Amino acid sequence: MSYAGPDFEPPQNRRPRRGPLTVALAALVPGALLGWLVYETVGGPGDDGGSGRATARSSPPAASSAPSDDAKEPGAAPEPTATPSASAPAASGPLKGKVVVIDPGHNPGNFQHASEINRKVDIGTNSKECDTTGTSTNDGYTEAKFTLDVAHRMRTLLEKQGATVQLTQDADRPYGPCVDERARIGNQAKADAVVSIHADGSGAGNRGFHVILPGSVDAGAADTRAIVGPSRDLGERVAGRFVAVTGSAPSNYVGDGGGLVTRKDLGGLNLSTVPKVFIECGNMRDSKDAALLTSGAWRQKAAQGISEGIVSFLRG
Repeated sequence: MSYAGPDFEPPQNRRPRRGPLTVALAALVPGALLGWLVYETVGGPGDDGGSGRATARSSPPAASSAPSDDAKEPGAAPEPTATPSASAPAASGPLKGKVVVIDPGHNPGNFQHASEINRKVDIGTNSKECDTTGTSTNDGYTEAKFTLDVAHRMRTLLEKQGATVQLTQDADRPYGPCVDERARIGNQAKADAVVSIHADGSGAGNRGFHVILPGSVDAGAADTRAIVGPSRDLGERVAGRFVAVTGSAPSNYVGDGGGLVTRKDLGGLNLSTVPKVFIECGNMRDSKDAALLTSGAWRQKAAQGISEGIVSFLRG
């Protein structure tokens, strides 16, 4: 997601509180970096999914030197109606009875609906655009394709664990949902965990993933105070397993190197009443990260790492 626009509030470079899992994450980084280098030597891109983020426009967005904004929320104009994509009845497994909502950032159709996704919606702390188009690699592989592909892979993995899985969108509607509706879908599902999938659109040389946690917000329709703690737990577990499975290192351009960033300007987090985090899986505008993000084998690892983090959180 790209942080362009008048409503962007730059992330604060404050040091997040370190829990045991964050420390464990830091300990994993050297090995993760080695794994990353090994993968880059032997792995290659293979296109079978992706997604995008940026301000609405008719073609993929240009590179940005700042971190990108992966979440935008719904607005006042009528939303296209579509039932969120839910999984088949859950199989038996350790997650039987648990509900997981996966939020693939950005609808592939957003490019054709600039006026609809640019309308402002209330996110509690201020108002922001309904959604954005997302970003893309320099070769045109969109964030919207990436997020859907990873979401599909995660759904398969989590259903095998017995979870009931619901997607906020499955390219089954013209555009959206807006960010406020994305939050509402998780709330109405009474989800035990929600993860929003994204890939960043920052400058070349900026590499790595980061997990975005909700800050404590109590303003207007937004009240995250009850979910800040469990969301941090979820985020730490997702970050830890993402490092272990993908070999990716935490972001070298956002946060303090631990892979966790807290924000109060994202409607998808502000309006959530259930544990929720975002993950920026890498930077699509960096050629080395793009080679990973466009690889089907790496996307499978990304889906596995995120899913294992969710399973760890839900099983305590």
